[in-house]
Amino acid sequence: MLKRLILIISLFVSAATNVAWAQYDASFSHYWAMEPSFNPAAVGKGNKLNVVGAYAMNFAGYRNKPKVMYVGADMPLYFMKQYHGVGTSIMNDKIGLFTHQRIAGQYAYRKDLFGGMLSAGVQLGLILEKFDGSKLDLEDANDPAFARAEVTGQSLDMGFGAYYTHKDWYVGVSAQHVNAPMVALGEKNDLQIDRTYYLMGGYNIKFRNPFLSIPTSVLARYDGKAYRADVTARLQYTNDKKVMYGGISYSPTNSVTGFIGGSFHGINIGYSYEMYTGTADVGNGSHELFVSYQTDINLQKKGRNKHKSVRFL
Repeated sequence: MLKRLILIISLFVSAATNVAWAQYDASFSHYWAMEPSFNPAAVGKGNKLNVVGAYAMNFAGYRNKPKVMYVGADMPLYFMKQYHGVGTSIMNDKIGLFTHQRIAGQYAYRKDLFGGMLSAGVQLGLILEKFDGSKLDLEDANDPAFARAEVTGQSLDMGFGAYYTHKDWYVGVSAQHVNAPMVALGEKNDLQIDRTYYLMGGYNIKFRNPFLSIPTSVLARYDGKAYRADVTARLQYTNDKKVMYGGISYSPTNSVTGFIGGSFHGINIGYSYEMYTGTADVGNGSHELFVSYQTDINLQKKGRNKHKSVRFL
């Protein structure tokens, strides 16, 4: 099973080295700690209440630089003699004169399987789009192809996913915008949002030293036109409930990212800086701040269905 996982991930990474263009969904460096943001099957993973917030400022130093904010919360539930996961999230992505927003609710059905845990999840949300045409600077101010005022639109958005975790490794697949929503902006413009497919996997490398480990992860996504893959490794020090880590992530043809962070009393704080491998200067990369809070939740049957997270150990 692990060999197959490595093979599948390698194929996705190889494909990502060939082409990489802009995609609708925002890309977060701390994706490994924000799995519900792209896979609803990850909600309720482990018996913890998990609240996450992230803010990224991309292409620092450029005018009208993209800024994206994400807030999400998920937790496990036990009812009808079965374990489930529920979650909710808000995304706000501002790119120039466009503002993309998404509000979503998520549900996952969890089942013990082959010594691990399998879950299947669905997501239902609302996409809100805004374009501020009043700030356009055109040579022809009367060009009918462009809106000259603020226009808005909205559409239903759907997603689904599957997730399996087993001791020190995990794998997940998901699809966002499965209904390919079309958002009407005013009377003359439409925004088509493409379906986006995700594959994620990870393995926690342990040493003889019980305080040290290297959590590794890969995220690949494809929207029918563009690919992106991120390969990440972090050296992690764990002592009791305190965690400190530093690491690096590589996105072929896109960027190299450095991480630093830690966990104290259930509060996880991380910072990353993404340096683009294209023509952008080193100082014009992306800053990202990540904060989360986790606390144990005692479900009805103690000790049953316990699964430690390989994201924060």
